[in-house]
Amino acid sequence: MQMTTRDVLLEMDQEEEDDDDGDIGDVAASKRPFLTPDPSRLVLDNLEQTAVSSFGALESQPDFRTPEFEEFNGKLDSLFFNDGQRRIDFVLVYEDESRKENNKKGSNEKQRRKRRAYESNLICDGLHLEATRSILDDKLVFVKVHAPWEVLCTYAEIMHIKLPLKPNDLKTRSSAFDNFSWFTKVLQVDESIIKPEQEFFTAPFEKNRMNDFYIQDRDTFFNPATRSRIVYFILSRIMYQVRDNVKKFGINKLVSSGIYKAAFPLHDCNFSHKSEDLSCPSERYLLYREWAHPRSIYKKQPLDLIRKYYGEKIGIYFAWLGYYTQMLLLAAVVGVACFLYGYFNQDNCTWSKEVCHPDIGGKIIMCPQCDQHCSFWNLNITCESSKKLCIFDSFGTLVFAVFMGIWVTLFLEFWKRRQAELEYEWDTVELQQEEQPRPEYEAQCTHVVINEITQEQERVPFTTWGKCVRITLCASAVLFWILLIIASVIGIIVYRLSVFIVFSTKLPETLNGTDSIQKYLTPQTATSITASLISFVIIMILNIIYEKVAIMITNFELPRTQTDYENSLTMKMFLFQFVNYYSSCFYIAFFKGKFVGYPGDPVYWLGKYRNEECDPGGCLLELTTQLTIIMGGKAIWNNIQEVLLPWVKNLIGRCRTVSRAEKITPRWEQDYHLQLMGKLGLFYEYLEMIIQFGFVTLFVASFPLAPLLALVNNILEIRVDAWKMTTQYRRMVPEKAQDIGAWQPIMQGIAILAVVTNAMIIAFTSDMIPRLVYYWSFSVPPYGNHTHYTMEGYINSTLSIFKVSDFKNQSKGNPDPKVVIPTTCRYRDFRNPPGHEQQYKHNIYYWHVIAAKLAFIIVMEHLIYSVKFFVSYAIPDVSKTTKSKIRREKYLTQKLLRENHLKDMTKNMGVIAKRMVEVVDNNLRPKSE
Repeated sequence: MQMTTRDVLLEMDQEEEDDDDGDIGDVAASKRPFLTPDPSRLVLDNLEQTAVSSFGALESQPDFRTPEFEEFNGKLDSLFFNDGQRRIDFVLVYEDESRKENNKKGSNEKQRRKRRAYESNLICDGLHLEATRSILDDKLVFVKVHAPWEVLCTYAEIMHIKLPLKPNDLKTRSSAFDNFSWFTKVLQVDESIIKPEQEFFTAPFEKNRMNDFYIQDRDTFFNPATRSRIVYFILSRIMYQVRDNVKKFGINKLVSSGIYKAAFPLHDCNFSHKSEDLSCPSERYLLYREWAHPRSIYKKQPLDLIRKYYGEKIGIYFAWLGYYTQMLLLAAVVGVACFLYGYFNQDNCTWSKEVCHPDIGGKIIMCPQCDQHCSFWNLNITCESSKKLCIFDSFGTLVFAVFMGIWVTLFLEFWKRRQAELEYEWDTVELQQEEQPRPEYEAQCTHVVINEITQEQERVPFTTWGKCVRITLCASAVLFWILLIIASVIGIIVYRLSVFIVFSTKLPETLNGTDSIQKYLTPQTATSITASLISFVIIMILNIIYEKVAIMITNFELPRTQTDYENSLTMKMFLFQFVNYYSSCFYIAFFKGKFVGYPGDPVYWLGKYRNEECDPGGCLLELTTQLTIIMGGKAIWNNIQEVLLPWVKNLIGRCRTVSRAEKITPRWEQDYHLQLMGKLGLFYEYLEMIIQFGFVTLFVASFPLAPLLALVNNILEIRVDAWKMTTQYRRMVPEKAQDIGAWQPIMQGIAILAVVTNAMIIAFTSDMIPRLVYYWSFSVPPYGNHTHYTMEGYINSTLSIFKVSDFKNQSKGNPDPKVVIPTTCRYRDFRNPPGHEQQYKHNIYYWHVIAAKLAFIIVMEHLIYSVKFFVSYAIPDVSKTTKSKIRREKYLTQKLLRENHLKDMTKNMGVIAKRMVEVVDNNLRPKSE
């Protein structure tokens, strides 16, 4: 009995609605964002005349244990149907229900009918299908999809795909390093291995102007990436079920519901060796050899080949990452120079010498830093930390902070220019791809409203009131998680306060007699390191949880297009990550040690825990420790996730198959066993780098080596990402993109905030301003006793005196009974001594320092912002050369199309005129003739 696709759909319409109704793919019948033919056109009995369907006869393959396999083995890397003519543009994989264990007849029959209807519509829309069973698992069926010439042309016009008109002889690539070609040649990819792509004038494809386009060979006019993109566009919009005037469509829904196991385009060959087919360019092998292999780590990236193979969206990411890494090289050199300046000048650090001097720091008795359990201590036990602090808290720190404020502006402005060049070279200047609504959005379109512009009815997923409710709920959820992060930060602070008491009590007893360890492992250092490690662990745990929560919140918000979806998710994830990663650093930099009171009247956290103090030299060293642990730990963790996890998963998958499986399985089956890089895979790569960008810019005044660490990490990151994409993941569907999207304004916001944070770190976290105030004002009369400007006596001037008898009971320490209780002790503040008429009030030194700090912040911010504004104004986003090339190409393209059009019109008019002459001539002839 013959059954049409309409019969299949109507029969399915009579069935009970299954549990996936209302999910992805439900679309009101009145809307038509997808392109499906009339199902009644196709009769299943005639499938053999068009293609081999997956629910028709399956292609048999020989067992690899038999001699017949040797002949089949030569086709393993083939990218064509069995006829050797039609190219495989996409592969669909499903599990044959008839061979499943624990076969549930009703459920499997529904899946089979949906798949049958879907594939019928694919063939009806012009695609060719060929089905093949797996040679390793006979339950798996691979449906190979081919788009013929007419289908490609039709959808190329619908998708506004730009295609070649004629070779372009205008583009001449120039570089500032052309004069050093003898040096840069070593860094370039060998052009004899990866040949430069021929460049063309292009225009959006139109079928009625087909003769205008540069078509030498129909088989190569649409490259494999373009073919895959067109086929995916069709697969995402083909219907598979109708019920109550609601259509279900799209391969994404079919895969998520388990009707298909996977859907992906093919890699063109094995990454470890070239294809045996001489016509195959083996681009995957070239990318692995010249891009992903460790021996190519010093070479520039073959961006044109990356863009050709993976699409512009992947290409622009690696272009941005490579450019960011190049710019980090300059920042790393300056940062290392500033670090070395501090390192080699630490012996000239007068205030550190005073701390370590036995007659100065050794005789200064400091007040207890906690209640009841802490004892008096000598200043010279912080000798080693003060020496380290001299390295980071030097004049080089100020220079580097100013430099980085300008560097980040240069990076962003020059990247815009580079991005404009890529838009021109990759032909995305006027990207005319109309973005369709997401299937998830249209699935919820149940409310009818009047469009204000067209005054026509259209369907939307919710009313204005419903939209407000969703936005409120999403904002509340995001706020809740941000408050949860802040609560975790408060928990870390409480840990620091409580464990500091323990370390202050137990650590000296534990390390008694081991002076070499005790001088390095102080209570402050032990507290800082353990708190940083715990903070890192909490950050990673919350990060894993919130990633899933953010996706759930964004799905509930229901953005209309994929770009809206990614932008919404980007802002949520970045806001969360910003608070998650940076909150502990902000606490150390701007809050710790700032509100502690003084020994006789300390400030308590939550009314119970006494606020912790900084070392006598400040909290800068602790901030450096925190940054080192978080940056280093994050890099190690991400590399484990990106390298080990997909490798282990693929290894387990290979172990489950029979021996020799890698060598005997065809290309589509090898790719099926690779890992899937989801739609948000590239999103997480961007997020990782933007968080690192924040560390490099926001707190760089405390850690000049941060750009160096980021540089080393990024050099590895580029190759790790390249390795996993070429060897461990299926080939992604190529996508178009003009720029890096929402990440550009995020980086600009970070750059503006970085100026403020670095100025405040130098002013309030480091001890630079108090030292400068002492040097220029308080080392000489009228406030000082020295006859010349000097740093001698700085420590004594910055440590205030407290009378031990003025301690309150609750704030008294627990002095060692073997030690004589002093009459006075010192603490880090600028207050009047006991006996003064305003004892324990801030002295004149304090107000000088506050005024100097505020003045420094204002001057530094205005200076850097002025330079940033000037640089932004002086460097246009698009260079003159690129603008001229764009205009020139647009002019020549229009001229070419117009000339061709005029030629066609002239030719047609000539034919018409000739025909008219013939008609007139025939009419004028005598009838006798």
